[in-house]
Amino acid sequence: MAESIIGLYKTEVIRPRGPWQGLEAVEFATLEWVDWFNNRRILEPIGDQPPAEAEAAYYRQTEHTALAA
Repeated sequence: MAESIIGLYKTEVIRPRGPWQGLEAVEFATLEWVDWFNNRRILEPIGDQPPAEAEAAYYRQTEHTALAA
């Protein structure tokens, strides 16, 4: 799994945005991509919503269920 994520990262960030001006530029681009990947990308398997929204909805539902019990 990690190898496919690294391949995706290289395909979406490293190759298209190069040549890089230094390590700091790569670090900032990586931070932006990881934020997008973890929080804002749209995922079909979870209802065409970003992971952060799906997680928040899950915890709201869990909290509501716990309060009802």
